[in-house]
Amino acid sequence: MKLHTVALRGLMALCLTVATLLVGPVARSEAAEPNNYGAVRDFLVNHTNVVELTGEQGERVAICPEYQGRVMTSTCNDLQGRSFGWVNKAFIEKGEKDPHFNNFGGEDRLWLGPEGGPNSLWFAPGADQKLAAWITPPALNDGAFKIASEKDEPYYRLTRQMQFQNAAKTRFNLEVAREIHLQKIHHFGKLFGSEAQSALESSKLKIVGFQTINTITNRGPAMTRDKGLVSIWSLGQFPSGPRTYIVLPYKAGEELDLGPIVKADYFGRVPPERVRISSEAIFFLGDGKYRSKIGVSQSRVKPVAGSIDLENGVLTLVHFTMPSDPARYSYVNNLWGRQDEPFRGDVFNSYNDGPPEPGKPALGGFYELESLSPAAELPTGKSLKHTHTTFHVEGDPSSLARVAKAALGVDIRAEETASGGKPKR
Repeated sequence: MKLHTVALRGLMALCLTVATLLVGPVARSEAAEPNNYGAVRDFLVNHTNVVELTGEQGERVAICPEYQGRVMTSTCNDLQGRSFGWVNKAFIEKGEKDPHFNNFGGEDRLWLGPEGGPNSLWFAPGADQKLAAWITPPALNDGAFKIASEKDEPYYRLTRQMQFQNAAKTRFNLEVAREIHLQKIHHFGKLFGSEAQSALESSKLKIVGFQTINTITNRGPAMTRDKGLVSIWSLGQFPSGPRTYIVLPYKAGEELDLGPIVKADYFGRVPPERVRISSEAIFFLGDGKYRSKIGVSQSRVKPVAGSIDLENGVLTLVHFTMPSDPARYSYVNNLWGRQDEPFRGDVFNSYNDGPPEPGKPALGGFYELESLSPAAELPTGKSLKHTHTTFHVEGDPSSLARVAKAALGVDIRAEETASGGKPKR
């Protein structure tokens, strides 16, 4: 079922555990949004147009076409349920645009890469690739998507034309489309396996899921590697917490053959108490207190990732499309500054927010789960597609751990036992 429009602007809406990586409690972000989905939806309705996908079991997904077609938040327990997306209330209430980044928040937004390097979309030609010069392309930062789906269709199709230039002075003209679909338990089983579906059903956990199918079509000249290519980049922002951990499974193998397990130096080396590696996965602290970013390479990536919020009993799982052997494809490199290999980039990233430098405010105190498509030399009229799916599962830690084991292949309870509650080095 699809509820097409919640309300117009200005109107109110109708009526497991894992090894501890830090020692001591950490306060929650002051910018965190209310936990209640209905309250968050009402807040959004007072500032922009909101449309909604709804399911028979209390699932709800809120979408804001004017916020660049973002999926803003979701819940699995109707209006009274927990709001899973991070919504930047302070920025929205201020009502002022920011050329660097209109950070409305949202569980799924569409960006395009690369962020840094010789073909960067975020830095002007010749600019020093530092934070002060970092500017989100206006086409990705401002302007509404048009709803192109019919009212009786059980999904939303959003479209927009985009023009922009990269650091190599190459101009792009793209037609962009996003389809947003509500997901059910059988979709979950198809993506994460029958064992994961059985673990979910036997535990009677609450669940909500949505999928974005993102397509770009080249309406300009043919794209070439020497002038720069683009990649579809799906990013989700979620509330940070002192006991929230990103869990990234990886392909095992010798570093000599597959390269490093994790890239952890995007903004300087991540301290060891914030990221560690087990035999199954990379664990990254999502407390929103320390600006850092990690990535999983083409040789190491698996098409699944997740996070666990131990304080609130929420398991978040994402699945994304990728080739069977990503190492054979071109992926843009998002690293800022000089690059030796602009087309050897990560397939999956996770960002933890925090102050960019002492005395400077953070963007808002959240963490991100991000997937990227390969880049392609698109002739005029040809398209590139990338699908990113998000599920939230809510319930008791033991049941969540069973689902996580089946879906991600990571035994979170064994990790805690093996580490004795202390960081592994």
